[in-house]
Amino acid sequence: MGSWDTEYPRPQLRRESFLALHNGWKLNGRPITLPWPPQAALSGYTGTVGERLEYETSFVLPWDFVPDGHRVLLHFGAVDQIARVELNGRRVTVHEGGYLPFAADVTDLLREGENTLIVHGKDALSHDYPYGKQHARPHGMWYTPVSGIWQTVWLEAVPERGAVMGIRVTPGLSGITLEVDTAATEYMVRIPQAHLRQTFRGRSNRIVIPEPHLWTPEDPFLYDLVITTDTDRVRSYFALRTVTTRQIGGHTRLCLNGEPVFLHGVLDQGYFQDGLFLPGDPEEYERDIQRMKELGYNTLRKHVKIEPEAFYYACDRLGMLVLQDMVNAGSYDYVRDTVLPTLGQKKRGDTRRRVSPRRRQIFERHVRDTISHLYSHPCVVGYTIFNEGWGQYDSDRIYRDCKRADPTRFFVSTSGWFAQKESDAQSEHIYFRNEVLRATKPGQFLLLSECGGFSRRVPGHVTEERKNYGYGKTEETEEGLTARICALYREMVLPSVSRGLCGCIYTQLSDVEGETNGLYTWDRQVCKVKKSALTDMATAIRKAFRQATRGQ
Repeated sequence: MGSWDTEYPRPQLRRESFLALHNGWKLNGRPITLPWPPQAALSGYTGTVGERLEYETSFVLPWDFVPDGHRVLLHFGAVDQIARVELNGRRVTVHEGGYLPFAADVTDLLREGENTLIVHGKDALSHDYPYGKQHARPHGMWYTPVSGIWQTVWLEAVPERGAVMGIRVTPGLSGITLEVDTAATEYMVRIPQAHLRQTFRGRSNRIVIPEPHLWTPEDPFLYDLVITTDTDRVRSYFALRTVTTRQIGGHTRLCLNGEPVFLHGVLDQGYFQDGLFLPGDPEEYERDIQRMKELGYNTLRKHVKIEPEAFYYACDRLGMLVLQDMVNAGSYDYVRDTVLPTLGQKKRGDTRRRVSPRRRQIFERHVRDTISHLYSHPCVVGYTIFNEGWGQYDSDRIYRDCKRADPTRFFVSTSGWFAQKESDAQSEHIYFRNEVLRATKPGQFLLLSECGGFSRRVPGHVTEERKNYGYGKTEETEEGLTARICALYREMVLPSVSRGLCGCIYTQLSDVEGETNGLYTWDRQVCKVKKSALTDMATAIRKAFRQATRGQ
């Protein structure tokens, strides 16, 4: 079984140097096990979790960890929401935002023998910062908040000169554009599967792959990539694939590698019963992916949460497409943002929304950093910018900014409702009814980005016996839930395919706390539907899509 202590946190830029710092921590004076947040059972934390979090540990570097001519970087996978880091009484760095990694050079602050590392955290659940589904009083679709450190804390040694500090891969059908962040005057690139070894100068270079092997969900082929300078050696990987749209049969269709693709997916909240934001071991991501593939799905909509890279690496390897949501900030109003749109009031301008300059700055920086962070993962085919009006403002402008930052993927400007003018997809959310949909926006492909959410409680596998949140009546049996889901696909999805529908996201992968509308229970112990019925329906959807896009 894998372990967060041994899982390399950055699979697209691997060195031999890696030391996890998960042992001996105290939070506000009480022991805590990292990398889990203090609200999670796996953390073992017994204190109360307030707005202020004071973490402390000590460590001794192995004698051979820092070779001559190397520097030491301290990495944090994520700390929610604000972190001020000190090493041996000296300030290291300050980071704001709870979902993305950060690092700092600590070489000059290290001592021989014991080193003391302190993280001063603050999490007031401020809506100026992206916060996702976290709520101080969990209920319904709102979940237990996550505070402080919730991903790997680790050290690595890097060469003082000539180090490879980052790579960026832009894939195509016949090769890649490789950008390497290094001060070295030249570097060698080796791609074993392509029998390619070549030396390059300059930051950006085009590499043509002989006899290219394309990446698809059915055949997720990855090329190994080794980059060597005179002082450094890093390992990575890439895939060959493109994400585009084109007109087919009078409708805009989403295409993977130039061929029409249907996003048959589920909403994935990324919550786990024992670890909340983080599963007990990184292999649980693989198991979730396999669970969904066994039901016929090829897409996960990662809902208002950025995962550790282990998740995206697993999707890359196993062939699971990812529609990645930006993590929402700003306020949410149940009547304004859910009830009225569900009743049909789906139009609202967003250019005059009152948004503080601080929230704008934080959100837009987080959007840019998210795109940069996930850029080289082939599994990520698109992004959602705003979901159901939460914190929505200036969506057309932000869409244009996103397309400039990454023109290789699609962007759903507004998922569900409150659409403005610019988006790559016409996104609809349909709950409580089944209706046939039709693409109506020229140049945009039609996506049913949320639907279903049917509840079924499984005794012995629910958080609280009295909590039962879902959409519509609660089903009591596997047969009842399966029939209702299949009716949704049969009555709403299948007839919409010929009218332009390119994807459907069912809510959701698993139960979360009191929300009991998952295909699996929250502990992932019980599949709540009949697998064969859902795989048969997936086959029917693929067949209907082929007929609609290829005339067969």
